[in-house]
Amino acid sequence: MRAELLNLALSLLPQRGPHPELSRFYDMLADYPRRGGKGIRSELLLASARAHGVTEGSAAWGRALWLATVIELFQNWVLIHDDIEDDSEERRGRPALHRLHGVPVAINVGDALHAYMWAAVARAEVPAAFGEVLDMIHRTAEGQHLDLAWVERGEWNLQEADYLQMVQLKTAYYTVIVPLRLGALVAGATPNPAFTEAGLALGTAFQIRDDVLNLVGKAEEYGKEIGGDLLEGKRTLIVLHWLSHAASEQKHIFLDQMRRARPDKSPEVIADIHRWLLESGSVAYAQSYALEQGKRGLDLLREALALSPNRQAAQQLVHTLEDLATRQK
Repeated sequence: MRAELLNLALSLLPQRGPHPELSRFYDMLADYPRRGGKGIRSELLLASARAHGVTEGSAAWGRALWLATVIELFQNWVLIHDDIEDDSEERRGRPALHRLHGVPVAINVGDALHAYMWAAVARAEVPAAFGEVLDMIHRTAEGQHLDLAWVERGEWNLQEADYLQMVQLKTAYYTVIVPLRLGALVAGATPNPAFTEAGLALGTAFQIRDDVLNLVGKAEEYGKEIGGDLLEGKRTLIVLHWLSHAASEQKHIFLDQMRRARPDKSPEVIADIHRWLLESGSVAYAQSYALEQGKRGLDLLREALALSPNRQAAQQLVHTLEDLATRQK
């Protein structure tokens, strides 16, 4: 399925230009899509379509594939911009696009992929999808703004509720809620209102797991640099919980490093902070919170899918989200 979605995405992108530099630009458009990825969100959309009665090979399935391609293109253009905003070094085992070609060029590539995403929306021919995708972009941008604004202002006087609001906006809508809703719409069904509450809980669990993996995961499985969140000054549930209990000297050292730009941070001190976090109970606290949110979201989802046309596919959808909420890589 990943190959089929990649082929659909590439079919929208120009292959060869009238000028060598435009051919180079077109290669850049295809760079992040070709790097692959787990395809979690697009697979979730297709699983939702199956649960709502869409059969593979049908006309509705073709529309579902185009909507899954929308999610893939959205993910890739957002990641290009996200890597710039976070000053990231790598993406999926290779240098981030702006590291290869510079920030202005990478921004333009992301903008172009955004436009081609809307071409995929048009190909899907599901009228209600336009509003869903627009809402997904709005919510994700709001969450990203909170995240970036805190970094820009050096804001660490935050509560756990602040973090949770940010991740629900930044992660939950495009990771869970909108894929679930689009899967229903492509089947001609009205999305269950409970998808939103379930998705908020499951999206929160997913993001917290991602935050944990950024500290304890394996780079070759995780797809991003381990410890990158510390270098980027990310506000996570782990760090906020740790700060509320940290010794004053450690807290002072941490805040001193976080006031610095990424290139000015000390690798040795960041390694110490990384160790302090791992040795504290904050990682376990975050994991426990994610487990609780994941269970709550799955219970809500099971109830929402109780009358689905395809019970077997609905059960598989729940299993997929259970894996997502408890992911280990």
